[in-house]
Amino acid sequence: MSRTRHAEGARGRSAIVVGGGIGGLAAAVALTRRGWRVKVLERAAGFGEVGAGLSLWPNGLRALDALGMGDQVREQALVEARAGIRDANGRWLARTDIRELTTRFGPLVMIHRARLFDILRAALPAGVMCGGTEVTRIALPGRCVEVEHQGGVARADLLVAADGIGSFVRRSLWPAAPAPRYAGYTAWRLVVDTGRRPPAGGESWGRGERVGIAPLADGRTYLYCVADAPEGQRNPGGELTVLRRRFGHWHEPIPSLLAAADEDAVMRHDIYALPPLSHFVTGRAALLGDAAHAMTPNLGQGANQALEDAVTLAALLDTRPEVESALAAYDEQRRPRTRMIARRSRRIGAVAQWHSPAATALRDLMLRMTPGSATLNALTPVLDWQPPDRSTYTPAQAE
Repeated sequence: MSRTRHAEGARGRSAIVVGGGIGGLAAAVALTRRGWRVKVLERAAGFGEVGAGLSLWPNGLRALDALGMGDQVREQALVEARAGIRDANGRWLARTDIRELTTRFGPLVMIHRARLFDILRAALPAGVMCGGTEVTRIALPGRCVEVEHQGGVARADLLVAADGIGSFVRRSLWPAAPAPRYAGYTAWRLVVDTGRRPPAGGESWGRGERVGIAPLADGRTYLYCVADAPEGQRNPGGELTVLRRRFGHWHEPIPSLLAAADEDAVMRHDIYALPPLSHFVTGRAALLGDAAHAMTPNLGQGANQALEDAVTLAALLDTRPEVESALAAYDEQRRPRTRMIARRSRRIGAVAQWHSPAATALRDLMLRMTPGSATLNALTPVLDWQPPDRSTYTPAQAE
């Protein structure tokens, strides 16, 4: 089969994407641009993202470049200029050499999640996105997939499950898969407008507590706070009160940001991670993003890995004649890599959440003594990812 005939065949193929978040929309964009007929089924009535910031690392930006929208994202994002880790008093424990990181891997940028979502949504043709569509049954009858929802039954050649950590598709088709596990800490996220952008981003570490600051391109600031807490704990008096009590005495600009925050802007979510799965694919169905490998946010790689998933899946489908063979290759490429990154993120979170005085003193000393070059070297396996090269396709692969 020639490359031309194979590419033409993609135009007749169809896919159902369950889940309309960043990973699901990225997969839809990647597939539609390769000629697939795609429907995105989203349970919520409206499509949108929460009011929070998002780190796009060089690997995630390369994935967006492969989708043809990297430049557009960079125009609406803010390039990180200074970052690192401080203690609760504001003393630097470790600085990230942003210039060296950019030279070696490419830029690190911050963008509001809603802005990235809007960019992805605008790239999709009309009629692709179907909101208010709750999936109730999944079946894999032979060489197609069936997705039942309240509006009927949809059939396609491929099912992409991008429906998050609580994935209905994963529970349906992977009944023996382990459930997500609580990491032991909770996180508050909010966007604050003080009229002045902070001079530097990064994290500050205390004892069982952390705060992250990330300036956004529109002049606002993304703030997140993390603390050890019992699972499911909430404050009936308002979460902002908790934040001000916990972190109001930390270094500036943390108290000023909390003073300027609105209660309605505060989102609180316990942090969960998905234990490693034995496979990401079954039949003509593939898990993507958090549905496949939900990880703790300590490396800022969740959305970046979903973007990698989407680009890799579409590229492999483009270079293999059979859906099943493409999905097998996707599983082979993505599962070891995401497992490695999830493991690293979990370990960083464990160290960052140490709370004993002796342990945190040792941790802080180690951070001060570790050269920046060692940190960048440790990031190399995460950040040096490249999108699959379509030039590796040969007609022999399609025989």
